[in-house]
Amino acid sequence: MKVSYHGHAVVKVETNGKTILFDPFISENGNTDLVADQVEADVILLTHGHNDHVGDTMEIAKKNDAQVIAPFELATYLGNKGLDTHPMHIGGGHDFDFGHVKFTQAFHGSAYTEEDGTIVYTGMPTGILLTIDGKTIFHAGDTGLFSDMKLIGERNDIDLAFLPIGDNFTMGPDDALVAAEWIQAKQVVPVHYNTFDLIKQDGEAFASDVTPGKGIALNPGESIEL
Repeated sequence: MKVSYHGHAVVKVETNGKTILFDPFISENGNTDLVADQVEADVILLTHGHNDHVGDTMEIAKKNDAQVIAPFELATYLGNKGLDTHPMHIGGGHDFDFGHVKFTQAFHGSAYTEEDGTIVYTGMPTGILLTIDGKTIFHAGDTGLFSDMKLIGERNDIDLAFLPIGDNFTMGPDDALVAAEWIQAKQVVPVHYNTFDLIKQDGEAFASDVTPGKGIALNPGESIEL
């Protein structure tokens, strides 16, 4: 299984002929190696409705006939735009043909801003646990530190976790280090940083501060084999 990072919170999982994308913010992302109209995907997983996470979902999903899995309100909004959606919510899990998806808590906001400035409420923000080919990947979404991360770590054998470190809008590096300890993932990759000046951070420094051997800072386009 190949898991690659593509800047901001964009993560791609490729296995068994399936491509799964998390939060495909691409065309307005100056820190990605991807080109939106060249991206292929079978499934898109969305943590919440902010534009820097929904990103190019509509275009990619329509072009690839991809299924979009998202919190209920966001899935409803995108379904009304003509996408094939599967609604879920916090605490709920579901078996798909590619693997198992479960939504967790995240502490943040969630609303989509239309081109005319209209703000559409898109439900609660979430993290996502993806279990596929016997491996569990945790994408924390946008979140601050919260104590139930301990419970997520205790109840799940997490192989790879993606944690935001950008600060200002999400956890900063110090809180993310605590989150990494609580989640107990075998490998931890920092995300949601360096896209904008306001969230500039040193991913390598964060990775080196994680329990020795567990932290990995990936540049956009780099990958891990699970």
